Amino acid sequence: MADLKKMAEDIVGLTLLEAQELKTILKDEYGIEPAAGGAVMMAGPADGAAAAEEQTEFNVILVAAGQSKINVIKEVRAITGLGLKEAKELVDAGGKAVKEGIDKAEADDIKAKLEAAGAEVEIK
Repeated sequence: MADLKKMAEDIVGLTLLEAQELKTILKDEYGIEPAAGGAVMMAGPADGAAAAEEQTEFNVILVAAGQSKINVIKEVRAITGLGLKEAKELVDAGGKAVKEGIDKAEADDIKAKLEAAGAEVEIK
């Protein structure tokens, strides 16, 4: 039985030219053709690219405080744990991140709380 782990390591370590040659051998000698223009040969990198495109960390940006600035300051204090002065400065500055590097669910929750307080918020 072939050592599949070693075989996988060998395939992953191929240069582009070697991968193209392997594709030709598989096609000509065994009748195996990769689907979708090389998906079989490029399955590893294609999966990695798809994973890289899916964002896992989000930033909640306070665009504007809106009409209820005091309510927004209170909510920012509750979310961030900042003091009154720091929270007011963050709200007054506008366009600043309230929280950074958080998951999607937490970002959506914070956005909903800030919008309920009257703020304009973006998730990036």
